[in-house]
Amino acid sequence: MVVPGLEPPLFLVAMPQVQDPFFRQSVVLLLAHTEEGSFGFIVNRPTGLKLTEILEGMGIDWQGAADAEAFLGGPVQPETGTVLFEGAPPGRVVVEHEVVPGVHLSQHLGDLEVLAAAPPERFRLLLGYAGWGEGQLEAEIRRNDWLIAPADPGLVFGADPDESWRQALASVGVDPASLPAWTEPDDGGAAN
Repeated sequence: MVVPGLEPPLFLVAMPQVQDPFFRQSVVLLLAHTEEGSFGFIVNRPTGLKLTEILEGMGIDWQGAADAEAFLGGPVQPETGTVLFEGAPPGRVVVEHEVVPGVHLSQHLGDLEVLAAAPPERFRLLLGYAGWGEGQLEAEIRRNDWLIAPADPGLVFGADPDESWRQALASVGVDPASLPAWTEPDDGGAAN
């Protein structure tokens, strides 16, 4: 069954019943959807891993904020890095493509080196990606695990992961407080 409106780029916004630690209150930037499967990146899941430490291990000097951290793009191939950044690419950057207006994606190591030397204000290093097999995403949407929302470049780089989730819901007219909580919370029974 075809799900109407599932034409990337768009956001998939996790509903409260999604308790998987990778996807709980996640906002996924869906970039590809075909009969064979779907592909995207979680954009609001910080890892706690500092960019300086990750890039130092690769021999790349990070010139951005010392507290900047990598984000988990998804549970598939977490050793693979993808860069999302906003603005015009520097002359030496080989951008793979513009995923939403003004937001570019690259998995080229040379691009990472150039961007690390002079980081754009809006920059994300995503580790891994989110992937779905044939029919899997459609089934999850029919099960009401995801809301579909327009891809907003501002939310791709949101500073507060919880607030990004709330803003993505609000972008389609949903108040997070109005959503039912179908599962027991992890905090001993307190309400979500």
